[in-house]
Amino acid sequence: MRVGVIGATGFVGRALVDALTARGDAVVVFSRDPAKARQRLPAAADTRSLEAITADGIADLDAVVNLAGESVGAKRWDAQYKLAIRESRVQTTRRAVEAFGSGAARSRVLVNASAVGFYGPRGDEDVTEETPAGDDFLASVCRDWEDEARKVSTFGVREVRLRLGLVLGDAGGSLEKMLLPFKMFVGGPVGGGQQWFPWVHLADVVGAIVWALDHGTLRGAVNVTAPEPLRYRDFAAAIGRRLRRPSWLPVPAFALRLVLGQMSEVVVTGQRALPNALIADGYQFKYSRIDDALSELI
Repeated sequence: MRVGVIGATGFVGRALVDALTARGDAVVVFSRDPAKARQRLPAAADTRSLEAITADGIADLDAVVNLAGESVGAKRWDAQYKLAIRESRVQTTRRAVEAFGSGAARSRVLVNASAVGFYGPRGDEDVTEETPAGDDFLASVCRDWEDEARKVSTFGVREVRLRLGLVLGDAGGSLEKMLLPFKMFVGGPVGGGQQWFPWVHLADVVGAIVWALDHGTLRGAVNVTAPEPLRYRDFAAAIGRRLRRPSWLPVPAFALRLVLGQMSEVVVTGQRALPNALIADGYQFKYSRIDDALSELI
């Protein structure tokens, strides 16, 4: 299979490129900085600019995976960065869909990233793919993002919208930042710890993307979160056990808001997201339990 990956130099993208090339697929990378992408991803068969996401630019591909978007956790959200978060997702997805619309592409599948932030804060509610969108900033971003991706189905292209949870990996991502206070003996639950923590191991994110490429039965919205959800306090306790560090020192929600601003809502609130669509389609998670995941990652 010849797969185009947009946003391949990111945390998930790098792992996906490795997995696809390891199984013999040819990967074509689309990047804002093709020269840098070639250095970081030498296994890719070809590297192209984002401007190459056109009818001709994807004509030789069997599938397209779009992971593009400014990092939600890279910096404090001001008005300018919130615009960048939205536009980097919406505009790139729109460009990809328009490329499919010409009819020249041989690819008949678009796997597009989204996030469980689509649902907004949900308390103790079971959140499935049928749960409607929330009304906060991230929910509105995800809704606009997905609205663009869904348009590709009008061209007879199968579309899969992967609503990713908080991705845990050992080479970047959110886990690296979360471990620091525990290593300094000041780790603990954030905002009381009662909120749900929709985590997923990086290996299962990559596994879900590959599954979506290979299985034509999977389409539409797909939650990509571990099938055994847990509260943040239990996540903190699991890190403490793994590191043999205290995990009881609470971090007040107001203190986190002072430091992170509106971005703190990603941590202070959560969703009990369940991966019903993936499980129904036959996908088997590699890491269902947080202790198993942390044992592999730390």
